[in-house]
Amino acid sequence: MQKMLSSFVGTAIATSLAVAFPAYAAGAAAPTVKEAPLRAHLSFLSSDLLEGRGTGQRGGDLTVAYLEAQALAAGLKPGNGDSFRQSVKIAGVKSTPEASSVALEAGGKAQSLAFGKDWVWAPGDAKDVHAMDAELVFVGYGISAPEEGWDDYKGMDVKGKVVVMMVNDPAPTAAEPNRFNGKGLTYYGRWTYKFEEAARQGAAGVLLIHTDASASYGWSVVQNSWLAERFQLAQGKRGASMEGWMTEAAARTLFAAAGEDLDLLRTAAETKNFKPVALKAKVKGAMKAAVRMVEQFNVAGVVPGTDPKLKDEVVIYSAHWDHLGKQGEGADTIYNGAVDNASGTAGLLAMAQEAVRAPARRSQMFLWVAAEEQGLLGSAAYASSPLWPANKTAANLNLDSLNFVGAAKDIGTKGSERTELGALADATAKAMGLAVRTPEPDLAGGYFRSDHFSFAKAGIPAFSIEGGKDYVKDIEGAKAKQASYRARYHQVGDEYDPTWDLAGMVQQAQFTLNLGLRVANAPKMPAWKAGDAFGKIRASAK
Repeated sequence: MQKMLSSFVGTAIATSLAVAFPAYAAGAAAPTVKEAPLRAHLSFLSSDLLEGRGTGQRGGDLTVAYLEAQALAAGLKPGNGDSFRQSVKIAGVKSTPEASSVALEAGGKAQSLAFGKDWVWAPGDAKDVHAMDAELVFVGYGISAPEEGWDDYKGMDVKGKVVVMMVNDPAPTAAEPNRFNGKGLTYYGRWTYKFEEAARQGAAGVLLIHTDASASYGWSVVQNSWLAERFQLAQGKRGASMEGWMTEAAARTLFAAAGEDLDLLRTAAETKNFKPVALKAKVKGAMKAAVRMVEQFNVAGVVPGTDPKLKDEVVIYSAHWDHLGKQGEGADTIYNGAVDNASGTAGLLAMAQEAVRAPARRSQMFLWVAAEEQGLLGSAAYASSPLWPANKTAANLNLDSLNFVGAAKDIGTKGSERTELGALADATAKAMGLAVRTPEPDLAGGYFRSDHFSFAKAGIPAFSIEGGKDYVKDIEGAKAKQASYRARYHQVGDEYDPTWDLAGMVQQAQFTLNLGLRVANAPKMPAWKAGDAFGKIRASAK
């Protein structure tokens, strides 16, 4: 099988190399990202041949082999000793509702909730069987934030209980317009935090109440993720026995059957005085799942620095190579993930091709991470076991879902304002004749939803570069084209279209490379702004 795989990938690589990596003469111009290699990589990475680049699937293995070979062909040096690969040990978990008897009870009666339609769940600790007999407790937003004077648990012992909570974080008020970052979402509002805090509190389970507005996406996105196999890092902290979501309609039915008014409890949860409410409801029965251990890989290649001292420091460019793979039944079962994130993966390959021609004073790493769609697992694994010391890592610049619409007059640098990267990004944009888009309130918590966040949590200045929105051509048509992507997000319809104008992708990749080179050639590494929580992590590590 391995020989067949190698033969297949080798043929594909040979076909694309002529387009992807042309030779450059000595004294060539400054690194300039080309559309042809970007398009070639994008087309191949999002093709049905790679089967949606699924974690733990054949398509993911093919993708890693392709990236490894392309990194070598580009002239990158292996980022992990003599290897381009960094192992990421992952537990694969797929709920088996047909073999389970777990159900919700309220008011002494079983609730007829269908798995997938009304609620989803999976073990957060990678165990295949759990006997559940746990009371439900509503804990508001499920937040414990001392700096905000906020504690939704109020010292209640939730060990052995299943906590039910809302996503997002408390809304600002006239009296406290800036609480929890005002209109912007903080990490306390992310579903990942909710699961983490519930586990820290010792809860047996956690169920999140979904609404389109609070989650920033529809129930179908939850379904597509939770009906398929899910993944968690095999090593490190484990989650609660049960983790899951329920629709708002299901929550209303459950709360009413338990003698509670969901809306009244929601209102109460908007204040600091809120106290957990025990519901007359339980989770009972056997919860079963199929569990397996898989090995995935981050792919890392390096352009060594030229300065005798600064070469020991590095700028990391990252993008996640995975998408949702093959799942379900029907005419089309492949989630190709052309925009998310074959585009960023291809962008990094096109950037690497140019970066090797003109090394900077600091070293530069091109890092393709695994399992982002499963909760930033590949980048989290890198951050916990970095290939380059964190205190020698100047910055992480991440690409996730590039601009497939067309060239723009602006660029998005949301999150850069947390660090000195903001000023460097402004200077880079100005030099390219671009305007930096004024950051809007981060309503969907975008800063916490992409791989740069794993680096930020490790104290490394990091953000994701976003495509422009002030389009150069056919402004109204371009806006409509961009808006149409929402319906394709995490659906089988996220496919490559050869008619796409990739000028916007090239622009975004070029800006990222230019900014990275500016950081790589600067006299000192960028610092966090005073008072930033992630900056305190770096300061404490020195």
